[in-house]
Amino acid sequence: MESRPLPLPPHRAALLLAGLALALACALAALAPAGAAARTAHFDGRKVEVPKGWPVIRLAQHPRTCVRLDRRAVYLGVPSPNQSCPAEAIGRRRAIVVEPRAARRANRSALPRASRPLASASGAVFTGLGFDACAAPSSKAMRAWEASPYRAVGVYVGGANRACSQPNLTASWVQAQTEAGWHLIPTYVGLQAPTSACTSCAKLSAAKARAQGAAAAADAVAEAASVAIGPGSPIYFDMEAYRQTAGATAATLSFLEAWTIELHTLGYVSGVYSSSSSGIEDIAARVGTGYVLPDQLWIANWNGRQDTADPNVPAGAWALHQRIHQYRGGHSETWGGVPIAIDNNYVDASTVGTATGAGADDPVGWLDLAGTPHPGYLRVRGWAFDPNAPADPVSIRIYVGGRAGSPRAVPYDLGPLANRKRADVAAVHPEAGSLHGFDVVIPVTQAGQQPVCAYGIDIEPGADALLACKAARIAPALKLDHVREKRGLVKLWVKCTWPEGTECPGQLALRTRFKVKQKRRGRVRTRVLTRSLGRRKFRLRGGRGHAFKVRLTPNGRRLLSQRGPLRTQLIAAVAGGGRRYHVMKLDR
Repeated sequence: MESRPLPLPPHRAALLLAGLALALACALAALAPAGAAARTAHFDGRKVEVPKGWPVIRLAQHPRTCVRLDRRAVYLGVPSPNQSCPAEAIGRRRAIVVEPRAARRANRSALPRASRPLASASGAVFTGLGFDACAAPSSKAMRAWEASPYRAVGVYVGGANRACSQPNLTASWVQAQTEAGWHLIPTYVGLQAPTSACTSCAKLSAAKARAQGAAAAADAVAEAASVAIGPGSPIYFDMEAYRQTAGATAATLSFLEAWTIELHTLGYVSGVYSSSSSGIEDIAARVGTGYVLPDQLWIANWNGRQDTADPNVPAGAWALHQRIHQYRGGHSETWGGVPIAIDNNYVDASTVGTATGAGADDPVGWLDLAGTPHPGYLRVRGWAFDPNAPADPVSIRIYVGGRAGSPRAVPYDLGPLANRKRADVAAVHPEAGSLHGFDVVIPVTQAGQQPVCAYGIDIEPGADALLACKAARIAPALKLDHVREKRGLVKLWVKCTWPEGTECPGQLALRTRFKVKQKRRGRVRTRVLTRSLGRRKFRLRGGRGHAFKVRLTPNGRRLLSQRGPLRTQLIAAVAGGGRRYHVMKLDR
């Protein structure tokens, strides 16, 4: 069962940040144990013990140096906003970075206050070109790159294997870039698969995979929140390529499932970056199995194609603006006179959009589930409330076929039904209470694989808010039984599963396909022909069934007489509600 995403409580975020600071201090102490130092460096009025064989780099003298956290080195000073980093650095944190006391105080004061509006309340879908760089470029570089074709940029918010320092990635930078029209792709480089191609990376443990995945998500949320990337935003886990073995695949999938569940619990959208031929292939193989899938995929497949199609991902999966394709690896590009080492991406997925305080009056919530309990029906489950009237139930509107405004989207107004008990909502939003869940089954006219989007209807002031979109495969509202052929006609029983009293008009048709050989210009070619053998309309009432006969047309009988037994498809279609198929063989 999919978890309910809720924002991270402030006290939990504070505990997480404090824990991270303690862990970092312990890690630095472990890197330079007593007696291992070869010399002492002096910096900012302090003595710095340097482990044997490690270089000491004074950043004031080398301002373009990339502060590589995956290298054994001691960096003294503040990383430059214009450091020159490779595009694809990754690995376990090993460096020691010593900043001046004044810089550390400034960094602490730059953290957003709890009351500050976060950059994104619900994320923003972007379609177009993007790039990712190991270190977030400076604001000056981002302004120069407005001359580029890119409008999305990947930023590394944290993780045990994040290789580059991020002096530019602050709350003010996030706000400035999103206000300038950039779309951010937050990325977290945590523990890697047991058989990862990254030999210098910290690896996940098969025995602790689920706990480690959940811990990674909690840490990623804390890191994202510290730079004003708020609930509703996506965070993509960077799982580098790995060798697929039964054990490695099982452990990695367990880790990523826990990552997704915990992100949902904390109110964020789950994404996974990986190689098409390892992590992406393993995740895609779990479609329809009950495995909790990530909301977004970031597919590394360097084929140079600016699209999101991939041979290892089913065409109908992650098809609702849920894919990024990294189509080219590390190289340098220059725009506006500024060179940056980047990877190229075609984006059609959730990002962090415009930074604004707007939306604070809009409903908040989530769509947990969209599925089909039985043919012709859709079940939706989730929660929502309006901050302007936290004790009142919110009305829910469902669109089947796309988001609001899509030409194929059909709306279904559920009314003020977000009034079921949800203790998890009350735990995070005590001012709202617990009566804000919804779990509804409704008849729908669409069938097949459909996007389902839920909206919370605003109680003024504010605007209606998209809670989330899910994909659901809706079975048609028809049942066929007792199908048999006799003397030039087909008999069957048809039932409409819509509610009693509902009009259920439809049509029955017989169709066949066969091959014929034709000679043209001295060459014999084989063609496949499709022909109708018979059809009839019907009109049922919801909840009722009836026996029908479909007689063959004169042309159908003639074709059957000429060609003998024909493989025939019986098609039962209800208006707007999809089709049922039954394959049979008709004889003379």
